[in-house]
Amino acid sequence: MARTRVIVGVLGMAALTVAGTRALLIRQAAVARRRIGKPLGEQSLDADRIWRRSLDGAPVELLLLGDSLAAGLGAARRKDTLGGRLAKALAAGLHRPVRLHTAAVVGSESPDLDAQLDGLPTGYRPDVAVIVVGGNDVTHRLPVGVSIRHLRRAIDVLRAEGTEVVVGTCPDLGTLRPVPQPLRRIVSGLSRRLAAAQSEAAAEGGAVPVDLRRSVGPLFFDEPEQMFSLDRFHPSALGYRRTAEALLPAVARAAQAALSSESRRPR
Repeated sequence: MARTRVIVGVLGMAALTVAGTRALLIRQAAVARRRIGKPLGEQSLDADRIWRRSLDGAPVELLLLGDSLAAGLGAARRKDTLGGRLAKALAAGLHRPVRLHTAAVVGSESPDLDAQLDGLPTGYRPDVAVIVVGGNDVTHRLPVGVSIRHLRRAIDVLRAEGTEVVVGTCPDLGTLRPVPQPLRRIVSGLSRRLAAAQSEAAAEGGAVPVDLRRSVGPLFFDEPEQMFSLDRFHPSALGYRRTAEALLPAVARAAQAALSSESRRPR
């Protein structure tokens, strides 16, 4: 009987601890939302155009899918968005113009990739698609399995059309200084877990994963004033530059593979 009372007491204390921890994290999430706010609004710059139009050859078709990072929220000039950076650098490397189409939408989660693909113009087939998504999945507590199912579906749809796909995995949300501890450690772990699952799913689906946590995460952690924009959540012009530099080698290889593929459809 005494043993039963001890077990009940321990379970009760554990329940109180869990409830207290949950309440603390909820309060900290509210604090983070107030600190970040929406000083940048919810509309990114329109960077869609043909970059380096004066170069010879038909434009390489570059598609960006995903969330606000892919959309370029926080950049003050369209050439500083992620898509603008990638398109300009890709055109310079290939010596061909690049036509950028940004289907990414601010605030998107992985399930929104379906609608982004469905909204593409009829008959449009990109040579290369870059997908960057996952941060909102973590902050909105979307199960990893759901995130991966929708990411894999997007990859499968694109690959079935002959499009080369590059996936920038979920950034390390532990670099977000406005998020207090211990919530920051928790979202850091969750973002690492999602990034690992994204990398595996991308490779299995025939896409090329790029680990943004490893390639640019330390820069955002060490130089937050330079790497983040006004809201301390989205990248600054320098942050997008470093992110584009991390993605560019994979994007360039994907573009070259698309251009040399015998199955490439004529436009």
